[in-house]
Amino acid sequence: MSESYEINKVLDSGSKQEKIKILESLNDTSDPKIINKIITLLDDPEIEVRGEVFSVLVLNENNISESLIKNLSSESKNVRGFSALVLANRKDSDAIPSIINLTNDSSSMVRSCALGALGYLKAAQASKVIHNCLSDSNLEVKKSAIKAVIDIGDKIPPKEINEISKEKDEELEKLLVLAKQN
Repeated sequence: MSESYEINKVLDSGSKQEKIKILESLNDTSDPKIINKIITLLDDPEIEVRGEVFSVLVLNENNISESLIKNLSSESKNVRGFSALVLANRKDSDAIPSIINLTNDSSSMVRSCALGALGYLKAAQASKVIHNCLSDSNLEVKKSAIKAVIDIGDKIPPKEINEISKEKDEELEKLLVLAKQN
């Protein structure tokens, strides 16, 4: 049996420990099929496996951006959101247009991840969509949008800060203090 077959078998149906062990050996793979298989594990039920996948993808020095960008349209919200964060941690500014599209995702978790990624990448070209997310119906998305505004060095108009501050949340209030100082 081929090495690729064995890797796929473990990643498909191995135990948590087996998956982690094989993932640890794959951080320099450039095989697109293996990379795509690894990316699907961003949706693994075990958080330790997802964490190892995240690490393997961030540390992989090969050009795997195309695979990650393709997975921004995965059916899995975990794969979409975490792929955006992996791309940001890889400092892949070419992915910014694709990540911007995720700010309209049906999943609030994905929108929040996309905003975090855009902020981390200091994506000033995403300023308008980031500001649009300040009025998102989900509180966590609003917080991510505020943090992204701060990260890209933008300002939030005082009127908008007053509107957002009507929601009573300690973390939100701390972010708004930082936003006022920006």
